[in-house]
Amino acid sequence: MMNSPPTEHFAILGSGAVGGYYGAKLVRAGHRVSFLARGAHLAAMRERGLQICSPLGDFTVSVEVTDDPSLVGPVDVVLFTVKTYDNDTALPMLAPLVDDRTVVLTLQNGVDSSEEVAGVVGEAHVLGGATYIATGLSAPGLIEQTGTHRKIVFGEVFGERSRVSDRVATLGRLMEPADIEIETVVDARPRLWEKLIYLCPFAAFTGAARSPIGKLWSDSGTQVRFMAAVAEVEAVARAEGVDVSVTVAREIREYMDALPAATRSSMLIDLLQGKRTEVEALQGTIVRRGQALGVATPIVTALYEVLRPYARGK
Repeated sequence: MMNSPPTEHFAILGSGAVGGYYGAKLVRAGHRVSFLARGAHLAAMRERGLQICSPLGDFTVSVEVTDDPSLVGPVDVVLFTVKTYDNDTALPMLAPLVDDRTVVLTLQNGVDSSEEVAGVVGEAHVLGGATYIATGLSAPGLIEQTGTHRKIVFGEVFGERSRVSDRVATLGRLMEPADIEIETVVDARPRLWEKLIYLCPFAAFTGAARSPIGKLWSDSGTQVRFMAAVAEVEAVARAEGVDVSVTVAREIREYMDALPAATRSSMLIDLLQGKRTEVEALQGTIVRRGQALGVATPIVTALYEVLRPYARGK
């Protein structure tokens, strides 16, 4: 089981800003892609296709879309791209999409997703990945990309990890011709944690302050506390036994120095729109893991308590 490489039938479970974008790219590259969507977005995709507006060029693709995974049946690859707060309804939808050959690549934020997906389909089916992209669902059936980043870093998260596995390498070769920037790694866990070491504080500070990053980062005291929060998340990662880069904090500081002042986290955008947020997957998981491991996380904990009442939106 799971030794044969994936072929070209993809299912996108979570066809919003991220999954919809990558799925549309895969359609253009000639793959069969089955999109799972709902509501007005589903209706618009059925009626008008899926439209991508991007600095890399605008395009529209006709799509195969449904809200019923049993109508899709088992596929070769599932991209699991729903927001983490939808997992209670999305995870059960995986079962009809998976058989012995299926690989499930989760691109969710945070570090909990691989285990949660494996709890449904089994560890042998799961790959973990992080994506770096700025997209938004501007209207039903319309995804807008800002900037040109469209990178996915992925690899194994369970079992033996001594080299890039054959199925990871094969999936990378399948996706690269779709104009997706691919980086395959031996072990996905350090990269997932390195993203969280940045994203947890960034989302927390901008969300709690209801402010883009510029005003916050320009204050020296806030900078100190931001980097202290970075250190808290890094300490939890190391206590978990994850070998994150020794230069991760320095790289985050350099990245923050170069960020445009108007940059907003997706958590800030969701808060301003009264939507649900991923506070449990980003800040809550650090608080809980820190408590279990005896690692103090005072700044992340304080911000988590500020943000937690808004987890379900208005």
